[in-house]
Amino acid sequence: MEATAEDVDRAVRAAHAARPALADRAVRAALLRTAAGLLDEAEQQVVEAADAETALGPVRLTGELARTTAQLRAFADVVDEGAFLDIRIDHEDGARTPPWPDLRRYRIPLGVVAVYAASNFPLAFSVPGGDTASALAAGCPVVVKAHPGHPATSELCVSVLRRAAARIGLPEDVVILLHGFDAGVELVKHPLVAAAGFTGSVRGGRALFDAAASRPAPIPFHGELGSLNPVVVTPAAAEERAEQIGAGLAGSLTLGTGQFCTKPGFVLAPAGEAGDRMLKSLVEAVGAAGPGVMLDHRMRDAFVSGVRERAALADTEAPVAPGEGGEHAVSAGFLTVPARLLAAEGAHDLLLEECFGPVTVVARYDDPAEVTAVLSRLPGNLTATLQLSTEELAGDGGTGAGLLAELTPLAGRVLVNGWPTGVAVAPAQHHGGPYPATTSTSTSVGATAVERWLRPVTYQSTPQALLPPELRDGNPQGLPRRVDGRLE
Repeated sequence: MEATAEDVDRAVRAAHAARPALADRAVRAALLRTAAGLLDEAEQQVVEAADAETALGPVRLTGELARTTAQLRAFADVVDEGAFLDIRIDHEDGARTPPWPDLRRYRIPLGVVAVYAASNFPLAFSVPGGDTASALAAGCPVVVKAHPGHPATSELCVSVLRRAAARIGLPEDVVILLHGFDAGVELVKHPLVAAAGFTGSVRGGRALFDAAASRPAPIPFHGELGSLNPVVVTPAAAEERAEQIGAGLAGSLTLGTGQFCTKPGFVLAPAGEAGDRMLKSLVEAVGAAGPGVMLDHRMRDAFVSGVRERAALADTEAPVAPGEGGEHAVSAGFLTVPARLLAAEGAHDLLLEECFGPVTVVARYDDPAEVTAVLSRLPGNLTATLQLSTEELAGDGGTGAGLLAELTPLAGRVLVNGWPTGVAVAPAQHHGGPYPATTSTSTSVGATAVERWLRPVTYQSTPQALLPPELRDGNPQGLPRRVDGRLE
């Protein structure tokens, strides 16, 4: 049932009232681990529900559930360790010019977080996903706006999270679920919502981002919107392993029917014989991929019309034509175009926009200057990939270093001789990038995702008895801290 404005208000106020219950870090860690355990126990039921609504298949969904529970446990470890609090203590020092007072800084939770669930990951980027896990780790209650593509799965998952809360003595309202488009708009405007996390389209995300910024008290809006994820193949790399690159590209762009946010949607590949061999391998591998089902009819229709519009552009060819693959399915493919047509603003600019689904654009260049010209026109991305030869990998400076320097400003994760699909949940991971990939500089995957829901506060010349335990002398909680410039 779609939530009314009154429903949203009640939900946010209930979540807000639950904030004190999350103050204890040990309780938060227990909540995350309990939720992971209960989701593992409900695996069959959760996978069946998600498959019925998304047709992603039990193999994919079982893996996604494992990733989801691993995220919950990983954030529990983050909470236990405490480094995310970024504790810094500078003792009073009158010998400095000017003198320093006693200063003690750490991070505190923002408050209620609004989470907007993704369509393509009904578990890992949805109700029990990374945004929810990291917000709870930070000490923030969560109100989730369910994605309409998997409402039953969302209800099942929120019931598990609320059961986990009750099991360890927390109020169930530390996690609340809402449905409906209007509810999503009302949620980001609610005065007690302190921050928001979103994964979805540029259009929808930008509308919510603007609403968050236009509030009387603007709030942080961490949106993941859209990404081309460009790939640059050097002539030497194509000469050395054209067939391997073609097959790898095909596997990455067709994975999950091209519905991953990190799908390589744009490739700069050399013209000439080596580039021809790469394309031949790509033709064979993509052609061998069977039709796939997209998440819903709206996405399928957008993919089919988007491909048709791009294929109709002058000098654009389709060696393997993507498009309809049956009543509910789509077929994978790719388009080719001379890179020179994209080096300046013109009729082919549509090819520099994401097309969600199993398609990529291969822009073939005759001169390295064309690569630089095209890269200078690309929007921000989650990933950027560089395919180099063995010799280029070993060389200092030169082609590899120059291209890496050109790609680094474009993306939050830069790969060499790999493929971007697959985002490891690791402490060093960064899943974000310049706009429109994301609306902030933060990551939504990995340990540092918790930082989105915290703000720093400094206590100056405050008596020990009044300080939070985390900032007291003697480090009573045994936390990582930097004291007078030295790690403790």
